Amino acid sequence: MASNDSRLQQQPDQRDAADQNFDYMFKLLIIGNSSVGKTSFLFRYADDAFSSAFVSTVGIDFKVKTVFRNDKRIKLQIWDTAGQERYRTITTAYYRGAMGFLLMYDITNQESFSAVADWATQIKTYSWDNAQVIMVGNKCDMEDERMVPTEDSQRLADDLGFQFFEASARDNINVKQVFDRLVDRICEKMNDTMDGDGNNLMSNHRGQDLRELPRENQGGCSC
Repeated sequence: MASNDSRLQQQPDQRDAADQNFDYMFKLLIIGNSSVGKTSFLFRYADDAFSSAFVSTVGIDFKVKTVFRNDKRIKLQIWDTAGQERYRTITTAYYRGAMGFLLMYDITNQESFSAVADWATQIKTYSWDNAQVIMVGNKCDMEDERMVPTEDSQRLADDLGFQFFEASARDNINVKQVFDRLVDRICEKMNDTMDGDGNNLMSNHRGQDLRELPRENQGGCSC
């Protein structure tokens, strides 16, 4: 019975991956230190499921979800990256072509918050200049263990020019809102640049096939 349940859980993602009826495809990355909750966050959004049993992501993995925003059908490739330093060369190779990033830290882990500036530098170094970034303080359900004040996070986000949310994959707080806002920001940026690179940008992301993307170094998930 468990195997049947597993197959049922995979079907929506498989249908999204095979579906070629969409207006645009956006490549999104979730980055941040190990154990901040990246995989849990992705599974909550893509599958509306949560498990605390994930092990650390090996290399990189992705899920696909199709959404409707701004009267457009948009397929999202959402890449879940490993946070460990030894995988950094692998994961930064996937920054190219990414249109949006969720830069995540754990509100109960000061070290993960202190690393945000370094992750922001990597985005600036390896990604497209106009990639949109939202900073996410995950695990806001663990208020009793909070180590990072909201005010400090908002101040850093303002300094970096990022929008900021606190969220919880466990309690499904602000998960959909974070992704919706990131997609909307990408669309807004496209509209702002339609008289420049916008048309080319849109066409470049219209028909990209998942089969064209590298699949090596992928492994199990987690954060």
